[in-house]
Amino acid sequence: MLVIIIMVNSCKKDYLNRPPLTGITTNNFYKSTSDMRLATAAIYAQPWFDWNNFPLLGIGDIMSGNMLQPYNSDLVQFTTFSITSNNSYVTQAWQGFFNIVAHCDINIKAINTQLPDSVPAKSKNAALGELKFLRATAYFHLVQLWGAVPIIEDNDKLITNPLVPRNNVTDVYKFIINDLRFASTYLPTSDEPGRVTTWSAQGMLAKVYLTRAGLGQSGTRNQTDLDSAAYYAGNVCNTSGLTLLSSYYNLFRTQYNDNSESLFAFQWAPGVGYGNGNDIEAQFAPSGALVTGGGGWGGAIGPTVDLANLYTPQDSIRRKATFMLTGEHYPELDAADGGYTATGVNVKKHIVGTAADNGAPTMDLWSSIEHNTVLRLADVYLVYAEALLGNNASTSNAQALQYFNAVRTRAGVDPVTSLTEATILKERRIELAFEGQYWFDLVRLSYYNPQGAIDAINNQTRQQFTYDPSTGVETPVASNLIITPATIATFTLPIPANDQTADPKLLQAPVPYY
Repeated sequence: MLVIIIMVNSCKKDYLNRPPLTGITTNNFYKSTSDMRLATAAIYAQPWFDWNNFPLLGIGDIMSGNMLQPYNSDLVQFTTFSITSNNSYVTQAWQGFFNIVAHCDINIKAINTQLPDSVPAKSKNAALGELKFLRATAYFHLVQLWGAVPIIEDNDKLITNPLVPRNNVTDVYKFIINDLRFASTYLPTSDEPGRVTTWSAQGMLAKVYLTRAGLGQSGTRNQTDLDSAAYYAGNVCNTSGLTLLSSYYNLFRTQYNDNSESLFAFQWAPGVGYGNGNDIEAQFAPSGALVTGGGGWGGAIGPTVDLANLYTPQDSIRRKATFMLTGEHYPELDAADGGYTATGVNVKKHIVGTAADNGAPTMDLWSSIEHNTVLRLADVYLVYAEALLGNNASTSNAQALQYFNAVRTRAGVDPVTSLTEATILKERRIELAFEGQYWFDLVRLSYYNPQGAIDAINNQTRQQFTYDPSTGVETPVASNLIITPATIATFTLPIPANDQTADPKLLQAPVPYY
């Protein structure tokens, strides 16, 4: 446990912090398979706090136009595209991802240099596969949000040379793919619930290839990358044996944490205090009655008109699991008092209720036990369909339709007979709403169709609405927010001001890594 504390606290403040110089980490700890398992397990939760806290939904859903919070000034910047380098959540996300990279680098180097030969190579490579998967996932977020970023593999080099340049976007993607290909080769086909497997790595690899396929392209995507995306997504869909959870609604209930659909999820624990657990519920729940110990500061946060208009009456299962409408009753929330009846239009996804609702006595204000997913099987199904569509205007490919329609029919929505880019993007937006995904879909689109991505944002109705349960009428709420029209520059976040000052090389042109 001491080594975990050292690793967690050694690089919390920013990515330029030096690695721990203790002999415990490098010389005394890594002696067995169980040591490696303990070390890798520590990187599934707390190091992701800085991203999970506000940036995940702030960037993934507020900036993309799915959600709106009109009072928190830094979140408002995501709605209005007036984001500055002093935005606290931009800083938090940047530093959080590099914190994860540092954790992984420390462990990778220690395992490669200190692990005794008595530990089986299979165990060693599996641990390295976990770490490289986690590092690649952090870098995948970084490159989509900031473009060119520094590639850091050895924290010790920062001791003598703490000023590092950004590396070319193409090299960052190559680095990510190399890590994920290693992970897909050496991770097992199954493991204890919550740990990543080869299917996690292949699913993420498919998503990376699909995204990179548009990089530097105009109008069409790189066919080789599309083929690679289809290959890896197809492996997951056709050979993993994994299936969608039968109930969409149950995906977001803690009783179904780490279900068969979950390919990578944060492994939050209860009772760990602020900064160490999952506090999304405290920040986004509309009422303190839903959160043990107070909280429930999300009364002003809700879906936009633009998102709500995408749901047909038939799509009520996904809608009700994603956001509440005034008057709707949720019997599983605050169950001891007869359930919760919504008093406004608010966030539902991630709102799992009290400690009693979840059978978790130590769950508190700052530590929901929801293991929210970063990658799930439905996402990979839709990636597969998009990769098979490729550069075609439409497709009736049997496998593309099979997996696309599996997502829809699970939600109680009629299947379709043909797919286009627009139908897939819309389906992804509905299926993955409030999971921090839609902004990255728009970034992917901006790589090869910048005007399409710009128009997708500028044509949105970025307003909240009220709902009258007696008439079923939704009424948009006027907003005083002044929204700056999106441009291609909108899809790249500013580097945090503090890091610009600490490392002036970050403002220079990026350089090759390979």
